[in-house]
Amino acid sequence: MGGPEIERLISLLSKLPGLGPRSARRAALALLRQPESRMRPLAQALEQAAQQVKTCSQCGNLDSTDPCAICSDPSRERDVICVVETVGDLWALERAGIFKGLYQVLGGVLSPLSGFGPDDLNIAPLFHRLETQEIREIILALGATVDGVTTLHWLYEKLQPWNVKITRVGQGIPMGGSLEVLDEGTLTAALIARRPA
Repeated sequence: MGGPEIERLISLLSKLPGLGPRSARRAALALLRQPESRMRPLAQALEQAAQQVKTCSQCGNLDSTDPCAICSDPSRERDVICVVETVGDLWALERAGIFKGLYQVLGGVLSPLSGFGPDDLNIAPLFHRLETQEIREIILALGATVDGVTTLHWLYEKLQPWNVKITRVGQGIPMGGSLEVLDEGTLTAALIARRPA
């Protein structure tokens, strides 16, 4: 097929989420066909990101500044913190444009089977903010997986000493979703989380 350089490129691309070996081959071919307009700019962007992007010490977001642009933005609601599992979750909420407060990225959820325990969570900055700032509400925006729910309950207990409102994101039927195609867990969550019409 190609030399070791091409095989290495395909191998590295195939390790990215959503890219299997076939997709990696197609991506490598597209890059190799136009090295000046695609490959070199990508290589430069990757190098620049590797050198400049860091983890925000306050919330756990990825940005080229610390604190990140969200934590530094004076227009954000500074008394509401949304707790999420990953930076990807934070970015998804930001794309939706509905939340205007601050975040706390945990970096994972409690998972005894994977060996991910409380000490592995990026939770210390949240407790520091609770001790040093006026926080009105903590929103727990964790997935509806077993590990996500376990983490949610653990966090709920840990947050009890502070006099702060603790909420969680609604769960259940997605917009445009049909009841007949949803699993039992989603339907159960939808019924439990029901609200006035």
